[in-house]
Amino acid sequence: MIAFIATVVVQTGFAQQNNNTQSNSLILSYYGIKDALVAGDSKLTSVKAEDFIRILNSTDPKLADAAKKKILTEDARQITADNELKNQRNYFASLSANMITLVKTTRLSSEPIYEFYCPMKKSNWLSSEKAVKNPYYGSAMLTCGNLLKL
Repeated sequence: MIAFIATVVVQTGFAQQNNNTQSNSLILSYYGIKDALVAGDSKLTSVKAEDFIRILNSTDPKLADAAKKKILTEDARQITADNELKNQRNYFASLSANMITLVKTTRLSSEPIYEFYCPMKKSNWLSSEKAVKNPYYGSAMLTCGNLLKL
């Protein structure tokens, strides 16, 4: 009986650790897309969006249900399908809105997640740091944005 209880506790702990790893990988992958847009690199943005899709599809349904996965996947696919940086940034606005919804209902990181608002684009994004690095305008308006309370 003790062995059974120990096995259940270890398996539950492993499942929680696996979910934490998956959720952390997902938010880190999102940050990769954001950072590529900040850098103004459309090819890297496409690669990072492909990574995001792969990670999203491998996540536990408890982290993101099928409906959420479908929406996020479509957002990321639009980014990968278009090599024009301006268009990728437009698609990123939708991806960000849907990620913000997920972040508000699911713990994706043990680290703080910051939400920013770009008044020029009228869109939000997430970041792991408090410094403003605007993915919608990159170097043209790098520090344009307001930190919001998430």
